[in-house]
Amino acid sequence: MNQQLIVFFKALLDSCKDLLPIVLVIAFFQFAVLQQAMPNLGDIFVGLVLVVLGLTFFIYGLEMSLFPIGESMAKAFAIKGSTTWLLIFAFCLGFGTTVAEPALIAVAREAAAVASSGGIIGATEIARNEYANGLRYTVAFAVGFAIVIGVLRIIRGWPIQYLILGGYIVVVIMTAFAPTWIIGIAYDSGGVTTSTITVPLVTALGVGLASAIKGRNPMTDGFGLIAFASLTPMIFVMLYGMVIS
Repeated sequence: MNQQLIVFFKALLDSCKDLLPIVLVIAFFQFAVLQQAMPNLGDIFVGLVLVVLGLTFFIYGLEMSLFPIGESMAKAFAIKGSTTWLLIFAFCLGFGTTVAEPALIAVAREAAAVASSGGIIGATEIARNEYANGLRYTVAFAVGFAIVIGVLRIIRGWPIQYLILGGYIVVVIMTAFAPTWIIGIAYDSGGVTTSTITVPLVTALGVGLASAIKGRNPMTDGFGLIAFASLTPMIFVMLYGMVIS
């Protein structure tokens, strides 16, 4: 128990150190450049405390559960020797974590609202929900597909640079043919997938799998899944825009 408290307070101190540069930058521009008093100082202080605590609990939880779970399950699948079940697990992990990603949910809702006001879709709640859900599940499917490709790369030992280069060539080509109103959303979709829920589990999966497979180096082979998770949503969302056009 005492050891866990020490680890927690160390994480709390690390969170304060991580947020300190942001606080200093805001304070400098507020008082030195704008030369104005900080509005709602009490609320800002309470919010800052909540941010520090939230970040601390999040990091502490990752180290306690998500990273160990991801690595242990990846090693278990590797030992079991069933590539089919491993790929099914990889797809479900990528799809499930992305569907639950708060950043993606927020972006999908905002994109639906803007598309409705711009006349791209109908100005009804049903149309907005269908568009948001379609975008959300398209991105989730793309991430699931990306994790499958990344796992196959680890198993087969494929060089990552050629896969990434080929993927971005496809992105550039599709940008020339996709509707202009979907391109920005597609590019942003690649970023929102790599957030609080997806990154820890996917990273743990890659590292655990590379550690369990003979001849694979966790440092060179275990990382790179997040790159695929950022790349494929751009392709799939542009396809989604071309279909609904």
